[in-house]
Amino acid sequence: MKVLLVFAHPEPRSLNGALRDVAVQELKAQGHEVRVTDLYADGWKSQVDRADFPVLAPDARFKPAAASSEAFAAGGLTADVRAEQEKLLWADVLILQFPLWWFAMPAILKGWVDRVYAYGFAYGVGEHSDTRWGDRYGEGTLAGKRAMLIVTAGGWEEHYSARGVNGPIDDLLFPINHGILYYPGYDVLPPFVACRVDRLDGAGFEPVAERLRERMRTLATTPPIPYRRQNGGDYLIPSMTLKPGLEPPGATGFALHVDGADG
Repeated sequence: MKVLLVFAHPEPRSLNGALRDVAVQELKAQGHEVRVTDLYADGWKSQVDRADFPVLAPDARFKPAAASSEAFAAGGLTADVRAEQEKLLWADVLILQFPLWWFAMPAILKGWVDRVYAYGFAYGVGEHSDTRWGDRYGEGTLAGKRAMLIVTAGGWEEHYSARGVNGPIDDLLFPINHGILYYPGYDVLPPFVACRVDRLDGAGFEPVAERLRERMRTLATTPPIPYRRQNGGDYLIPSMTLKPGLEPPGATGFALHVDGADG
């Protein structure tokens, strides 16, 4: 398989840097072709602004979605964005790797998504009608490909459990897994999460590294999270609400959108 790993940590000698190297080495050992986008090393521009859309008239009001649509359709996106889109089309698997900062991805990675996920590429795709609301949530440009997260967190695993004070890790990562990866069509694998990383010593690193190696070895066979397909019949269109009676007993919130979710 062809794998793109987008790496978002400012220190290459960090634990994240070591885990990135473990993942890349294991993927290559399994015969996969790997490319790495290192956002900090590349000096990635994270903010969306007029400079992203050279085809926008100087006196035009800047509407980001409309400008993105026009530039994408005209082949007028900036070279750095086009290069990342080409990598996404090339890759069979996308891995986003980042430390969990303030319950979210670092701003530089969010900026990668904001700029690379152009209108017409990752959203605004497909017909909108009374029976179909675009190609998204299980369909879209990146359908048929796989994606997963590699995430490090300073808190304990218990802090991110179902009753943990930080909230369940699956809920914290839902906006990324469902809203960023599943939205344009990816089959999303369960995330790899390493906790208490600020206290991890050399002896503690190897079990984490081996767990990551195993995830890389099973990249092609791990069942994806069974998110409901938007156009698969589970949602009322155009309200985009789950049809009554499909939810598991007691399920609310994000769990409603996982088929057969029970925890």
